[in-house]
Amino acid sequence: MKKALITGITGQDGAYLAQFLIEKGYAVYGLQARRSTDSLWRLQFLEINDEINLIEGDVTDMSSLIRALKISDADEVYNLAAQSFVGSSWDQPVLTAQVTGVGVTNILEAIRLVNPEAKFYQASTSEMFGYIQKSKQDELTPFYPRSPYGVAKLYGHWITVNYRESFKIHASSGILFNHESPLRGIEFVTRKVTDAVARIKQGKQTELRLGNIDAKRDWGFAGDYVEAMWLMLQQDQPDDYVIATGQTTTVRDMCQIAFNCVGLNYEDYIVIDSKYYRPAEVDILLGDPSKAKKNLEWEAKTSLKELMSMMVEADIKRVAYESKRT
Repeated sequence: MKKALITGITGQDGAYLAQFLIEKGYAVYGLQARRSTDSLWRLQFLEINDEINLIEGDVTDMSSLIRALKISDADEVYNLAAQSFVGSSWDQPVLTAQVTGVGVTNILEAIRLVNPEAKFYQASTSEMFGYIQKSKQDELTPFYPRSPYGVAKLYGHWITVNYRESFKIHASSGILFNHESPLRGIEFVTRKVTDAVARIKQGKQTELRLGNIDAKRDWGFAGDYVEAMWLMLQQDQPDDYVIATGQTTTVRDMCQIAFNCVGLNYEDYIVIDSKYYRPAEVDILLGDPSKAKKNLEWEAKTSLKELMSMMVEADIKRVAYESKRT
């Protein structure tokens, strides 16, 4: 039986990846940072919390990473841990650098010391492209991050390349474009929109405040994208791959799709609020997943319309459940 260790297992991607690996017959271990609030709700949502071996630890603490690698004896290590909200990275730039950037070095160094044969996956991001240098971004597009988060992720990306080339570790990075799901955190724009749609539909909210709704993003379903992570570690040679749908949509059009799911006109409810604009905006991101399609035989399966419908339906159920409890 193969064994996998996932950092960030309580996040959106970690939960879907854990579910995917369990279905593949893996023994799954998860690094869980100690929190005073409930962080297991996503694993419970997918009904897999009892099938995961949780190990307390943090990517900023080398000793806990070494311990986790020894306990799990992992064949594959997936680093999904990060301070991953772009907006917060301006308020907490040092924390973002330590967790999202230096944390990657800690994991790679722990692998080098404990089990250099383990295969490693690093969660890179389209935010590294930032101020885009090509209309469609692929693995050779120059990076120009526009946030502390993007900068920290870029460090994590290049240190992964460095360990691959310096120590021959099977280390791959997935440059994932925006990927969403019902498990997305409420602070992210897609989930903020679908939660608002559910609340407005049920009379719990009257408006939705947003910033730059003309920004364009390449949105896919997180459940599709975790398969690509796994496929990278099944290759003979490690490499970096852009994972995306290859289509871009404005926040405005995404809102229209979400509100249409419940028969409402988005223009009646959206209020533009300058406080939600970023200090440095990324206007458009559009990925070219040709390499992943060719080498991994992977492509996105879920359309944005299907994704928004899935998320709105889940949030309607959540809001209805909250109403019954109060």
